[in-house]
Amino acid sequence: MHNPLLAPFKTPFETVPFTEIETAHFLPAIKASLEEARTQISEIRSQAAAPTFANTVEALEYVGERSEIISSVFFNLNHAETSPELQQLAKEISPLLTEFNNDILLDEVLFERIKVVYAQKDTLELGKEEMMLLEKKYKSFVRNGANLADEQKEALRAIDQELAQLSLQFGDNVLAETNAFQLIIEEEDDLEGLPEGIIEAAADLATLKGLGDVWVFTLAYPSYIPLMTYAQNRDLRKQMSMAFASKCFKGNAFDNQETVKKITELRHRRANLLGYSTHAHFVLEERMAQSPEKVKQFLEELLAKAMPAAERELAEIKAYAKKTDGIEDFQRWDFSYYSEKLRKEKFQIDDEILKPYFELNQVQAGIFEVARRLYGLTFIENNDIPKYHPEVLTYEVRDRNNEHLAVFYADFFPRDGKKPGAWMTSFKGQKIKEGKNIRPHVSIVCNFSKPTSSKPSLLTLNEVLTFFHEFGHALHGMLANTHYESLSGTSVFWDFVELPSQIMENWVYEKETLDIFAKHYHSEEVLPAELIQKIKESSNFMEGYQTVRQLSFALLDMLWHGQNPMGITSVGDFEKEAMKNTRLFPEVAGTNMSVSFAHIFQGGYSAGYYSYKWAEVLDADAFAYFQEEGIFNEEIAQRFQEHILSKGGSEPPMDLYKKFRGKAPEPEALLRRGGLL
Repeated sequence: MHNPLLAPFKTPFETVPFTEIETAHFLPAIKASLEEARTQISEIRSQAAAPTFANTVEALEYVGERSEIISSVFFNLNHAETSPELQQLAKEISPLLTEFNNDILLDEVLFERIKVVYAQKDTLELGKEEMMLLEKKYKSFVRNGANLADEQKEALRAIDQELAQLSLQFGDNVLAETNAFQLIIEEEDDLEGLPEGIIEAAADLATLKGLGDVWVFTLAYPSYIPLMTYAQNRDLRKQMSMAFASKCFKGNAFDNQETVKKITELRHRRANLLGYSTHAHFVLEERMAQSPEKVKQFLEELLAKAMPAAERELAEIKAYAKKTDGIEDFQRWDFSYYSEKLRKEKFQIDDEILKPYFELNQVQAGIFEVARRLYGLTFIENNDIPKYHPEVLTYEVRDRNNEHLAVFYADFFPRDGKKPGAWMTSFKGQKIKEGKNIRPHVSIVCNFSKPTSSKPSLLTLNEVLTFFHEFGHALHGMLANTHYESLSGTSVFWDFVELPSQIMENWVYEKETLDIFAKHYHSEEVLPAELIQKIKESSNFMEGYQTVRQLSFALLDMLWHGQNPMGITSVGDFEKEAMKNTRLFPEVAGTNMSVSFAHIFQGGYSAGYYSYKWAEVLDADAFAYFQEEGIFNEEIAQRFQEHILSKGGSEPPMDLYKKFRGKAPEPEALLRRGGLL
């Protein structure tokens, strides 16, 4: 049987031939590509020539290129367009990849060759990027058990296999619980307060599900958030809030409590095997923060400044709810509703006023224009590039010299096969090999508000910010320009990776940016200056509360991973204790954050959720530089591209930041921007 995954991609820019790929192709392709990679490993380890940087370290960098592309295609589809067949297949493929990676990293002969080169590093006259590659390869072996005894290596293999399966199971359970819930509203009176477009979308969804003349709301963000923000019916808000906060915490087939305990226990055992006291100590050795103690100090210092502000803000909201509707027992499901009403009253602005100015196609055109002004990029739609779903948009990206730079995919709307949230990923990384600069294929995947039967996709301000955020990650990938793929694009320390994404959000609040794309979808009227000013003025509304919320997640993550979790019997009790210093609302029985906290139990943010706040310090300081010189200043943009976006992980991140900024970041910039000083 012809397998398109094992043949050259005869498509524009050698993009993935999605239209030719069937589910049955993946497992044979993975197995064949891993066999090919094993042959490459055998050639490196058995060569008679003495170990050198070129024949060992660099050669190892190029092992398994085909398997990396195939696995990236598979796992990206399993996130963006999954099916029961793909989910089952993931449980077969994931252990194969884990076993292969462990076969490399626990190979004593290979490690001996790496050690020989590493011992000579100071005499080899390597460039910065080559030195970083050598350091990274050597550490990857050490940090994955190369120095362990045989019995310990086998224990490590078993742990890694089980962790791979548990992570998949965690994500499948969250998706299943998200898809399983729907709130059916039969009485029109229950829709009081909801905007017309949201009501229409709920009716369209009911029609799509064949449920007749009713309205359907789900736990997908474009459905869940508007109901929590605008629904006057308090009981409906409570139902939605309880459904959202109890995902995977019901003791049913999709319950993640035991999964969470097993994941944290296995991570802890793994860290201990490698000589680290906790998983957090293991993770943070390769982060800018360096240690759990430094992370906790960073988070506690921010919390000390944010908590008083959060308590003042919440007191104001509670007083407003009592004055407005006589609410005495203010609950979590009241916060979004009353804070939005108060925001509208204070600033005469809300999402329903703004959404007509944020039509998705116009926002996308605006983002492309921002990228052109900053970095000289142009985006040319190319429908000859194969797609994995009809809704996906495909573009060729060209640089300021009109040379091919990248391929860009955009996938905007929720569907049953797509996991919640928003993320950037890639199907193919960037590298320079044999004199050829192989350019990346980058994708952003989102869950934005869908068009309705009468309106195009109109985004909330938060969705616009999400778009700019993920596009910032995409720029990091598209503008990558390093020799080695493992050091390219977003392959950086995780507390540095959010800088390119979070800095992009700053442009959304600038009149100069909004003037580019914020035009009424029907009248084409530009967003009035007074509304732009109100967006700016309201940008810090509830900043203390939002900061404490983020810090609570980061502290929860650090407590799961910064201590011995073996004695934890109750996930609920552990979380309750972990979040007591950041709790702003009464405890609600039957709810839990940890069991659906995909960032740390399925994504790569374990012992790393703090990095969002860490990177905010960097992005606030970096954007202050743009503001000093002009937000579209070409010289500053060029410096950001040269020292941050193009360099990936080829140099230590603080070195790169100082080259861009001329000095270390100042935390005061974040506190000043947030109004917390």
